[in-house]
Parts: sequence; structure tokens; C-alpha cells
Amino acid sequence: MLPVAMAPLLLVEDRDSLRVMLRATLEAAGYEVEEAADGTAAVRALASGRFLAVITDLKLPGATGHQVLAAAREADPNLPVIIMTAYGTVEDAVGAMKKGAFDFLSKPVDPDHLLLLVERAVERRDLALENVLLKKEFADRTGFPRIIGEGEALIDATRRIQKAAPTDATVLILGESGTGKELFARAIHQLSPRRRGPFVAINCAAIPETLLESELFGHERGAFTGATATKPGRVETADRGTLFLDEIGDLSPALQAKLLRVLQDRTFERVGGTKTLKVDTRVVAATHRDLTAAAAEGRFREDLYFRLAVVTVSIPPLRERGADVEALARHFLDRFRRELGKDALRFSAAAVATMRAYRWPGNVRELENAVERAAILCEGETIEPAHLALPAERPALSIDAVSKLFDLSGSLDDVAVAARDRVETLLITRALAEAAGNKTRAAERLGVNYKRLLARIRELGLEDKPPSAQRRMEADDAAREGVPADSPESGVAEQPRDPVRLGEPRDRSR
Repeated sequence: MLPVAMAPLLLVEDRDSLRVMLRATLEAAGYEVEEAADGTAAVRALASGRFLAVITDLKLPGATGHQVLAAAREADPNLPVIIMTAYGTVEDAVGAMKKGAFDFLSKPVDPDHLLLLVERAVERRDLALENVLLKKEFADRTGFPRIIGEGEALIDATRRIQKAAPTDATVLILGESGTGKELFARAIHQLSPRRRGPFVAINCAAIPETLLESELFGHERGAFTGATATKPGRVETADRGTLFLDEIGDLSPALQAKLLRVLQDRTFERVGGTKTLKVDTRVVAATHRDLTAAAAEGRFREDLYFRLAVVTVSIPPLRERGADVEALARHFLDRFRRELGKDALRFSAAAVATMRAYRWPGNVRELENAVERAAILCEGETIEPAHLALPAERPALSIDAVSKLFDLSGSLDDVAVAARDRVETLLITRALAEAAGNKTRAAERLGVNYKRLLARIRELGLEDKPPSAQRRMEADDAAREGVPADSPESGVAEQPRDPVRLGEPRDRSR
């Protein structure tokens, strides 16, 4: 993946000769520098850009150095500001420091002293940003939900988010359902210069493909039946803000191509429109799928994947976060105590042990629901395991049990393909039976694209005989168990002599 570039220093000085000299000094030390020749230009730059530190004269045309300092504090409270002045007095220094300046530098400027102050300012900024998402003060100041955790994987995720957030880089968040991917996407928006703009979220898997294009890109009046007015899409409404595309792995090939254009050129057309529109939208995407595998199999555009994965962030599942389970549970309980007016509620030692032993397949979302359920059901002051009402976990399958389902001989890839084909055959035949042979409804039940379902039906040889295919598989299972295929224990009904093909009406005149 591409590295995130270091932000520039903002150098504000009205004297051209001094500004050129200071810039050369800073660039020779390896810093990128952006210049402003007056205070007004500096305030504009701070409102729209991101910076590592600010070095500003105190006496400036336009906005003063004190106003530049205020704009820097407004843009980013952790942004260090070094004040320069040829008219330095103790009062000026004290006033600037009280307003949040990092340090004060008198003219003529000593280059070595300047570089030392810049180095120290950057170090302090890094310390201030260290795990800011895990700090209660950040949540209290911004009103943003606090991210709780101590595991190295979670800390690494917050560090990557904090480094990527001030940039315009596209971020791909990876993680299982319920791990809080949208929370992390909102954190990226909150820590970015776009935080005053809109945060627009859409779940690509929750909207039918026929409607998703219009939801993403909007439509013109008359584009389709029911389009009585022009409607902007999510890409457009997120202009100057952040667009969060959840479950991006479920996007169809056609929409993948349109999204790629947005990422490459920042342009698109509404459905039914001919006018090319331009947007300034930052994209953050998330998925629980393996997009590298999907790209290798041709199910996801490789060029789109690389555009999305400029910075990748992996959110660990709750079962890998150890002690975080208890910390999160107590955090949720604090909230539900206030909401329900049950201030004395607490967890018993047994309840804590139960929560820590459970694997949480639904991740943080499941834990939050369990704590809320327990807080509601508990009639006393102590929450016990029964109040959590956690489902019994399924026992792990043994090799012997799996070998009764299909042949385990061959390479790992061969066995994996056989397992997938068998499971998909069972699921597809069941979905077709439940949908009375209607493949569109079966695709909806399975949560897959219609064309993909048709392709798998052909590949698995199920075009006209899913029920019999399933019966053959059930008969094979029964044979492996040593049970006659026609016995009640086998679960395999006797095949009708005149099977009805899916999609064909039964002759009821017989």
C-alpha cells in the first residue's frame, strides 16, 4: 500500500527575503513547506488544509499573528504554532503562550534554534495524537463515541486511522460484521479537515442493485418510472465531506466501474442524465469480504481495489481482544444504567467470566445488545449469566464428522472446493424450493447477485433438477452412516416417479 505523506509546515511571513531563507532552511532539513505572505492567506489555508506545524510572524498585513494562532487552534487543537516577531516583548510572548502558542522566537531568526523548536513541536504533536481515539478527553470534547481497548491490534488500527485521517487518502476498513467499522469511519471524518462537512453512509449490501445506482449517483426527472423529480445521490450529498461505503464487496461490476471513475476523476453522471458532475468527496469503504481473493477471481475490479486500499485498517474481532470484553461491557453498562435509571446495577463475577469465555460471533454489536438485555431483565442489583441470555455455542466439528459429509482425500484446495460446492448446492436447492423455482426470489433469499446465482446453478449442474440433486446428496450421507436410503431415519423421501420440474406447472387433472 502507498505510504501516507507527511503534512507540510505552514510558514507565514510578509517579508519575501526572510520567507525564502526560512523555507530553504526548513526544506534542507527534510520538511515540506507551504507559504503564506499575509495573515488572511494563512487563515484561509488553515481552514482548508492540514499542517504539521505553523510558523508565523506576529506582525502581519491582513489578519494578525494572534488571529492566525486562533485559526490554527480552531482547525486543530493539537497543531503547534511557533510565533516569530522582531518586536518581541515579554508581554507578547506571555500573551501568545496563554493563547496556546507552542513557543516564541525573536528575530533575527537563528536557523538552528528554529529547527530545534520545529522538531520539538512535531514531537509534542505526535505525543498529543498518540491513541487520541482511546482517550476519554477526546470523546468528552468532541461528543464522539469513545473507542475502548488495550490490545495491540486495536491500538495499531487507531494509529493508522489517525495518520490517514488528516489526508484525503481513500481508506479501506476490513473487519467482521459488528466490529464497529462505521464507528472507525466516523473517527476518520472527525479527525479530518472535512469534519465540518457531511458524513454520508450507505450499506451497499442492504439496497437492491436496481435501486443502488440511483441511491449512489442520483437520478434525473423521468429517468425511470416513479422518478418525478431530480434527486441527488449519496456521492453528491457528501461533497466536501466523507462518503462511507459499507460492504463495498457487494457492489455489482457496473457500479464498481462508476465508482472507479469517481475515485479517479471526481466525476459522475446521474441516472438518466448526460451532464457530467464534479464532486470533492473523500471515500472511506468497508467490507467483511476478502477483496484480494475476489479480485483474483474476477468478482471485484483489481483497479478499484487498489484505488480503495490506499490505506487499509483491520479491525480485530472481539474474540481476539481479551480483556477488552470486560472493559466494553462495563462501558455499555454505565450507559444503560443512566438510561434505565438503575444506578446500582453491576456484573457478578460469574457474569464477567461468562462474557470473557464467550466467542461473540456478533462482535461488539452483540455484546452491546447482551448488556442492554441483561440491564433490562435484571430485577435486582446484580447481573448474572442468566440475564445475559447468551446462546449455547455449537460444538466444533471433528475430522471424523466432516469426513462423513464428503471425501477428504486430495489437496487442501481440492477439499475446499468440494466443501464449498456441496454447501452451495444444498443452499441453492433449498432456496429454489422455497421460492417455487423463481430464481430472482432465490437470489434475494441467498443474498447474491441474480447473474451470479445463474452461473453457480450451471456450474453445479442444477439447471432443472435441484430437488433430486439434494436427495442424491442426502442419500449419500445416509449411506455413509450405514442407514438405508429409504428408511425414515435417513430423512430421504422416496423419489416420485414423475418429478415436477421447477418452473413447470403440475398437471392437476390426474
